[in-house]
Amino acid sequence: MKDVVKSGIFGVCIGDALGVPVEFKSREQLKNSPVIKMLEFGTHHQPIGTWSDDSSLTLCLAEELTKGYDQERIAQSFVKWYKYGHWTPHGKVFDIGIATRQAIHKISKGYTTYLCGGTSERDNGNGSLMRILPLLFYIKGFPIEKRFDVIREVSSITHAHIRSVISCFIYLEFSLEILKGKEKFEAYQVMQMTVKQFLNNNPICSQDEMDRFDRVLNNDIFEYKEDSISSGGYVLHSLEASLWCFMKSESYPEAVLRAVNLGEDTDTTGAITGGIAGIYYGFENIPEEWVSELVRRGDIEKLCNKLENKLMK
Repeated sequence: MKDVVKSGIFGVCIGDALGVPVEFKSREQLKNSPVIKMLEFGTHHQPIGTWSDDSSLTLCLAEELTKGYDQERIAQSFVKWYKYGHWTPHGKVFDIGIATRQAIHKISKGYTTYLCGGTSERDNGNGSLMRILPLLFYIKGFPIEKRFDVIREVSSITHAHIRSVISCFIYLEFSLEILKGKEKFEAYQVMQMTVKQFLNNNPICSQDEMDRFDRVLNNDIFEYKEDSISSGGYVLHSLEASLWCFMKSESYPEAVLRAVNLGEDTDTTGAITGGIAGIYYGFENIPEEWVSELVRRGDIEKLCNKLENKLMK
């Protein structure tokens, strides 16, 4: 696959930027006035093409992976973002999730990194899932046990509950099959089989926890009706919504617009959907107009090329 890192990371950033101006709008509002292009101002009063914390933390992770893998260094880059505006579109943070903020505060105070992410059931926002995509390019050649361990480490910087970890694991296992060039329905079936086999053979979580993933792992999420798909900030809902949008679409623009127009946590659903759709359909399927409107697109492209050269050669 040509420019696969660029396809995935631009996919995240553009999906995010499409969603930023309408974050928190209801599905009903967006049905009456759907997003069909990049907008400006809106919810966060940001210029056109502005991306949020989803992309910022994705780019922080991508940048650290160009230097090799180090959980502590990744965590410190998140602190640099929050305190000093590193990898922000305009020099300052305008959006951050509660669990992410709490974890970054602990990291900045010198707590051990792997103890900083929230571990309670309440700490299952989508803050690790939204930024996890670049890890795909690092773990792609590892055996599944190591893939899981690294995913767990990177999720746990901010979100250490097993539900968040498994959500990231499912997303990246599916993305891995896409990266291998599989057609999306075959990739989905392989992901289901691989993840279930791994979780059944590795008692990582309770059966009750496993059952929460029933719609994704034991059924076809894309067969569900739209009114049964939630699009708020809960990690499992974000995973289901993003897979649903991707599986039910035939192009990158259709996938991310479907995601954003679900409403509520529009930037994150757009970002998570955009990452897989970018890899699957390729950079050339992302509308040129959206790419040209993206803030700091030159910086993002340089980073993508650097990561591609480091991990995909």
